[in-house]
Amino acid sequence: MNERFIYKDDEVIDQPFNWSQFKRLFAYMKPYAKQIIPLIVLMMILGTITKLTVPYLISLAIDKAIAPKAPAVPSLNLLFLITGAVLVLYLIQWASNAYRIKFTNIIGQRVIYDLRADLFKHIQKLSFNFFDKRPAGSVMVRITNDINSLQDLFTNGAVNVLIDCVQLVGIIVILLLINWKLGLAVILTVPLMFVISTKLRVKIRRAWQDVRAKNSRINSHLNESIQGIRVTQAYTQEQENMRFFDRMNMSSKKSWDKASAMNQGFGPMIDITGGLGSLILFWYGAYLIQSGEITIGILVAFANYVGNFWDPINRLGQMYNQLLVAMASSERIFEFMDEEPSIADKPGAKTLPKIKGDIKLENVVFEYEKGRPALKGISLDVHAGQSIALVGHTGSGKSTIINLLSRFYDITSGRLTVDGYNIQDVKVESLRSQIGIVLQDTFIFSGTIRDNIRFGRLDATDEEVEQAAKAVDAHEFIMKLPGGYETEVEERGSALSMGQRQLLSFARALLADPRILILDEATASIDTETELKIQEALKVLLKGRTSFMVAHRLSTIRHADNIIVLDHGEIKETGNHNQLMQKQGIYHGLIEAQFKFL
Repeated sequence: MNERFIYKDDEVIDQPFNWSQFKRLFAYMKPYAKQIIPLIVLMMILGTITKLTVPYLISLAIDKAIAPKAPAVPSLNLLFLITGAVLVLYLIQWASNAYRIKFTNIIGQRVIYDLRADLFKHIQKLSFNFFDKRPAGSVMVRITNDINSLQDLFTNGAVNVLIDCVQLVGIIVILLLINWKLGLAVILTVPLMFVISTKLRVKIRRAWQDVRAKNSRINSHLNESIQGIRVTQAYTQEQENMRFFDRMNMSSKKSWDKASAMNQGFGPMIDITGGLGSLILFWYGAYLIQSGEITIGILVAFANYVGNFWDPINRLGQMYNQLLVAMASSERIFEFMDEEPSIADKPGAKTLPKIKGDIKLENVVFEYEKGRPALKGISLDVHAGQSIALVGHTGSGKSTIINLLSRFYDITSGRLTVDGYNIQDVKVESLRSQIGIVLQDTFIFSGTIRDNIRFGRLDATDEEVEQAAKAVDAHEFIMKLPGGYETEVEERGSALSMGQRQLLSFARALLADPRILILDEATASIDTETELKIQEALKVLLKGRTSFMVAHRLSTIRHADNIIVLDHGEIKETGNHNQLMQKQGIYHGLIEAQFKFL
């Protein structure tokens, strides 16, 4: 194996701290501002005031009730009164903090819900070329891990920053009011701490970006490994797969260790700075006591305030680290959010009315990659109700035509119309809602058989679901299942045979009652007996609908009204089965080659 799991979108985003993105992230809290501001701010102020009042009451207890200056006498009554007041303040502080934490957690989870919902909704709108370039695991990690990493920021972080800032300002004001000389001496260590910490910020941010990128790669590899487990075991590549995963896992661990070590550097830095501040406090404070400028109670109050001073600074340092982690994730989230769908409604796009099914391709050219055309000037005129078969070697352009018809991609040049409407001028949803597609690789969702069929039309009744199943001869095998139509199937329908899954996809498409029906190798996984039954059903079901059939098993398209033979993105032959056989061209050769191996 090689580094095939490293994708451009997983690289570290090397940009300075983006304040506009920071504002964009916190804009998700705006809908809850009316709930946050009155209640949380009130609880925050109440808790801060009570916390800042306690050290001052303790200083009063020491100076007035425990060790008053002579000739005053210690007062137990005053001591009990102050003790009671401190107890009441602690209770108020506990209650206000408990309520604030509970409420901020609720608001934070709502914000995370909104952000995750917006990201998922946006990804649903993105075009096929977006998913062509990215593995499923890389997309999943944005919706799960990256958004989960923002939870602490929204549930506690934002409000805690505000509380700590208010508390810091309050402590500085109180220290300067009590004794401005001692207050300034202690606060002088703060600029030193900020100068040192700023040097680590860029490195920490990049380190957490690297962690996110490596986690995304692991998720991508895990998704691919699980999806391809049968191939891995069939070729006995388990050991190589494990060695490759171990290398990725070790790389992720080293990135985490590096980022975590940088994070931990903040704590000791705060402790050292705090220790220096304490040395200044007690050295200079002892001098001021000896000179009679302050009392012992004032020094104790200072010690309490300084202790409360370093705690919020330490939390702010940790919060900054948390913010760096969150910004690394938000950059990756908004990278997806800013991705514009390449297939979108034009301004003023009209709703496509109910169509008959006339389709026209006029000199259509399409390139998946610039300079490498998949279709080279295709022109085709299909009348409503016709059945069209697309045949040709792999890579000839068959699937490309139906992808363009469904507008999964936009044509590079030329024109494609349905009932005379240019499909680029109508709303995408109004077009696709009238097209039914049955793919070779049928996707079955987790849920009941009935729900999987009803996915074609969510408002269909139970009777309509069963009628669709009967029409494609799926009813019989469904009724043999333990729960009939209520049988639960796992993701991708692992409990069903490939033929059974294909029949369900037929029922799903037919329930949608599309005007245009696309069968992309739809009978490739069905046994011959089942295929014969489906062919009989299709004669009735395709009546009145325009249909496109892509098939390698050429026996399935003998009765098509028109067979289009493609080769390297160009139409080489057209006609029905008999006409093409008489020409003895490419189609005749394909038929002969196929029957040699029967």
